[in-house]
Amino acid sequence: MGIVAWIVLGAIAGFIANLIMGTQEGLIMMVVLGIVGAVVGGFLAGSVLGLADVTGINVESIVVAVIGAVIVVAVAESLGGRGTAQA
Repeated sequence: MGIVAWIVLGAIAGFIANLIMGTQEGLIMMVVLGIVGAVVGGFLAGSVLGLADVTGINVESIVVAVIGAVIVVAVAESLGGRGTAQA
């Protein structure tokens, strides 16, 4: 899959993941988290579940990428700890 397709798929997955998770990420961070999520989702779908990898911009790839992006956003939120100042 070409770099432009990864960016487009990452933007779609990041946008949907941000809507699902209710986060307020910027555009660049949303695309980066979406691309990382596509990689994570593709790895999980291919290796762990035995499903097809992220192969292009289609419904199956978007679903896999969104699931991966939701996982990445959840991990980033738990590790980042934004807005949880400790006294």
